[in-house]
Amino acid sequence: MAGLLFGTAGTPHSAQSGSTVSGVECTGELGLGCMEIEFVRGVRMGRESAVLVAEVAARRGVRLSAHAPYFINFNAREPEKIRASQERLLQTARIASLCGAGSVVFHTAYYLGDPPEKAYATVKKYLAETLGQLKEENNRVWLRPEVMGRVSQFGTLEEVLDLCAELEGLAPCIDFAHWHARTGGFNSYREFTFILEEVGKRLGSTALYDMHLHVAGISYGKSGEIRHLNLSDSDFRYGELLRALVDYDAGGLVICESPNLEEDALLLQATYNRLREAG
Repeated sequence: MAGLLFGTAGTPHSAQSGSTVSGVECTGELGLGCMEIEFVRGVRMGRESAVLVAEVAARRGVRLSAHAPYFINFNAREPEKIRASQERLLQTARIASLCGAGSVVFHTAYYLGDPPEKAYATVKKYLAETLGQLKEENNRVWLRPEVMGRVSQFGTLEEVLDLCAELEGLAPCIDFAHWHARTGGFNSYREFTFILEEVGKRLGSTALYDMHLHVAGISYGKSGEIRHLNLSDSDFRYGELLRALVDYDAGGLVICESPNLEEDALLLQATYNRLREAG
């Protein structure tokens, strides 16, 4: 796919209703190219509804992804919580596939006091089992561990890229706002290009042509992310990010998580198109 598509995390505010179908219809009407279906509180969509979502998305030319429930922790102490995490991710992938979504984004784990290396080994083990189950089911949806914004959360840029390099069926969700909040840096053209270079180096240049990116304004403190903000209320240098993405000929989906959703998504899209046309 040539270039980037822009859309919202969930149904745009201006949609006629809060339903996913209404969200996809509105996305097309707004001239945006994609939408992330938010299953963050649980997967509450049946097979018939998912098939309808796929039909509407195909008609509107809107590409879809999905976000799995927040209640996932592949480093949980209790075996039953691990199994529940696996099942939530599998359930999301199954419905996402019926919706025609290409990717499922998820929050991988918490460290819970473990050294990062120990948490990584645990996460890798249980994610490998989950991926094995999806392969048995011939489910081709990409699972995308997200770069996380709080220091208590598993999901540094390095951890995410390492997992994706080692496990077939994983690809990264690079949340640039999260990484900026977590590090207090990574908010300049040079630093954004460093991230893109790392993706290409670790996963191959083709990974740059089918990315899944999260962008938003963000507030943060010493422990990382506090909350999402609109871009105009944040110090996030989205113009420099978009310049880097144009220069590296990145492709894929850019999901806006600002509170105003489509307003900032349209701003990002317009800025990107302007930069791209300028060359």
